[in-house]
Amino acid sequence: MDKRSFAYIDIKEPYAVSKFSKRFEEVFLETIDTCSDIIVLCVGTDRSTGDCLGPLVGQKLETIQNESIHVYGTLDEPVHAKNLKDTIQEIENKYENPFIIGIDACLGKTESVGCITVEKGPVIPGAGVNKNLPPVGDIHVMGIVNVGGFMEYIILQNTRLSLVMKMAEIISAGMRYNLLRLAIDKQKKVVSVKE
Repeated sequence: MDKRSFAYIDIKEPYAVSKFSKRFEEVFLETIDTCSDIIVLCVGTDRSTGDCLGPLVGQKLETIQNESIHVYGTLDEPVHAKNLKDTIQEIENKYENPFIIGIDACLGKTESVGCITVEKGPVIPGAGVNKNLPPVGDIHVMGIVNVGGFMEYIILQNTRLSLVMKMAEIISAGMRYNLLRLAIDKQKKVVSVKE
């Protein structure tokens, strides 16, 4: 990934949560249209420190689920290479017009490790380890957890858990703020329509 073409949030920067939250809100509001439900799809596995970013974020966001926000992919029930297609099918069958936020870890250049990106378009799970999995999401959040290009599986296994935990904290805090605010705004609109 090229730093010039993406908005990077470095987790070591001061106010990283605020910067992530602002960027997430920007991309989210630019992209979301009328939808029945918001799906937070956190991809990864708890069996690899580098690939557990998704399930950690899912675990932290699980408590904000309500009638319009749904979280898939937690430490207890991860969404990974073996069940991703089935999970996507389940979401398509269950929700009429969902807005999907894909979250995943990825590998990148040395200078980008420890950065988070939020962009329009789907996440492409498994791309860093040469897996052919379906792209998913209207927008995506990626955490660059380590350096790519050589022995990717071993690199993912040897990623610092502290880095992944800090990333998960920043992502979940920024998303929680925005999604809860959206849910409150939605409730106010429903109440004003009823009145």
